[in-house]
This record gives sequence, structure tokens and C-alpha cells, in this order.
Amino acid sequence: MGKTKRKKTKRKKMKLHISEKKYKKLISMRKSKHKMSSKDKKILNDSLYVKYCKCLKKLEFTNKNKRSYPICMNSVYKNRGFKPPVNASKRCNKTFNKNIDP
Repeated sequence: MGKTKRKKTKRKKMKLHISEKKYKKLISMRKSKHKMSSKDKKILNDSLYVKYCKCLKKLEFTNKNKRSYPICMNSVYKNRGFKPPVNASKRCNKTFNKNIDP
């Protein structure tokens, strides 16, 4: 029998790759239903996800309770009227390095 290799996921740094000014511009474009390019959509989705994971990491180390998940989900996605990604909190540990500070 052959061994099966487990596919390693490439870890990313928990860092925004756009300026705050461009981030706010993309948020306002998405809220007002302006047509966005696929590149802008990807940049915005990645930056929202980074902000969500940073929020989770920060609250997990301070509170140590389960209320950090809905708090972060509301502050990043729901209050802005955006649909959150599926299994967002479970994928944070797989996507980002754990040893990087917020």
C-alpha cells in the first residue's frame, strides 16, 4: 500500500496589503453596490478576513471565552452588511501563522 501525502497549506502573514485609504474606498464601493473589478473584490475580501482573524486572536487571548466569535463577526462583517465567509473562524488557524503578533 502506498502512503498518502497530506497537502500542506501555505501560511500567510496576518497583515493588510493595502493602505487604510484604499480599504475605506473599497468598503464604500461595496456598500453602495458599485461595480468592482475581481481584483478589487479579492483584495477587499482578503483584508476583511485578515481583520476578522486579528480580532479573534486579540479577544481569545484577553477573554478566553467563546463570545469572541460573534463579537468579531458582527464588528467586521454584519454591521457593514456583508455576508461572512463559510467556516471563517476555523480557517484562521490554517491560513495564518500562529506566532505572528497582531
